[in-house]
Amino acid sequence: MSSFWSIWISVITLGTILGCFLLLRWCLKNKTGVKEGDDMHHEFDGIVEINNPLPRWWTIMFYATIVWGFIYLALYPGLGNFKGLLGWESSNQDIRSLAESKAAHAEDLANGSLNEYSRAMAAAEERFGPIFEAYAQRSVEDLATDQEALKVGQRLFLQNCSQCHGSDARGQRGFPDLTDNDWLYGGNPAQIKETIMQGRHAAMPAWVDSLGEQGVKEVVAYALSLSGRKVDPVLADAGKAQFAVCAACHGQDGKGNYAFGAPDLTDNIWLYGGSEMAVTETVTHGRNGVMPAWKDILGENKIHLVTAYVYSLSQDQ
Repeated sequence: MSSFWSIWISVITLGTILGCFLLLRWCLKNKTGVKEGDDMHHEFDGIVEINNPLPRWWTIMFYATIVWGFIYLALYPGLGNFKGLLGWESSNQDIRSLAESKAAHAEDLANGSLNEYSRAMAAAEERFGPIFEAYAQRSVEDLATDQEALKVGQRLFLQNCSQCHGSDARGQRGFPDLTDNDWLYGGNPAQIKETIMQGRHAAMPAWVDSLGEQGVKEVVAYALSLSGRKVDPVLADAGKAQFAVCAACHGQDGKGNYAFGAPDLTDNIWLYGGSEMAVTETVTHGRNGVMPAWKDILGENKIHLVTAYVYSLSQDQ
């Protein structure tokens, strides 16, 4: 925060409290010309107004809140850039990366700083760390049958994964459905865990420059035919000859390859849409979807539980 805004906020804050104090003092003075307790000679609907002072208990309470306001502003941050005498912070400010956040958190713990976020994280780790550690000692297959473990895994999924894959894990355009047992990088526990830990970076190139617009139409027709779709047979036959450039990743039979994250083109499940227009867009411009790595964010123990939850979703399919 710049010095100007720091001073501006401080002046307004302190001025407001001081204004309340002066207003209270003004209201305590009798400026009516009528002795306290006497009739103000004003009556309405049988109610007579008496010149009574402010209640003493209310006045004392008002003074107390003003004093507390000054004490609070002295101890805690609230006046612009002033951090307060206690050095308390709600969180580490101006953090621009996960690495910076972790370094600041470690420094707070080492120095005993009054950083609320770091203290809350430390308390949570002390309380829940042993629980996650115990779960991590069990296999994913075992956890996938434990309802209590799955509830924990589901909460972690909802907090961290549902933004892309949906709260029901059925995905959306560009984000895989995790319930259908159709996996780009493999669906066994080890492969799922690796995906969550390390993330994935898709790299399907654009083919329009190599194939031309007509070549794209032909390859799209052949790709659609692999899943039993009705297409122009002439275009499909021409596309089959050019499919060799696609087979390097998708295989000669079009069934995909886990090593490259290349999808199976024969099952009629399409990540970016299966219409002719959507597939044409994919072949023309390529796809470069990115799933972030969660190892440094959640840690391996929590990812172990998320893996069990995700793995369980497709086991009845």
